[in-house]
Amino acid sequence: EVQLQASGGGLVQAGGSLRLSCATSGFRFDDSYIAWIRQAPGKERVGVSCIMISAGSTYYDDSVKGRFTVSSDNAKYTVYLQMNSLKPEDTAVYYCAAGTTAQAMVACSDVDYYGMDSWGKGTLVTVSS
Repeated sequence: EVQLQASGGGLVQAGGSLRLSCATSGFRFDDSYIAWIRQAPGKERVGVSCIMISAGSTYYDDSVKGRFTVSSDNAKYTVYLQMNSLKPEDTAVYYCAAGTTAQAMVACSDVDYYGMDSWGKGTLVTVSS
């Protein structure tokens, strides 16, 4: 059974940092593409970052470039999202999602989530001003 579990959210002041974790199981982690997606209140889901696990390639939405860093610990089948210099507009529920297909690979490079067919429950990040 494929499982993804995002954790690490919380309340932080603007300018602060949080590290989200996405623990995974049940699929070939080394061959996967794992995206972070967020959904702010009343808004659509938006891709934030993505990592191609085998290549180690990383991609970011312009809104988080230079502030967020995605990484993986392949031995733990876990992906992290280090979020620095947080802004109130980063407030959202953050999800991690995984795919292993060619479509997922293209989505990853586009920092999008189509083709990511396995999703975890989100974790709420609230940034106060």
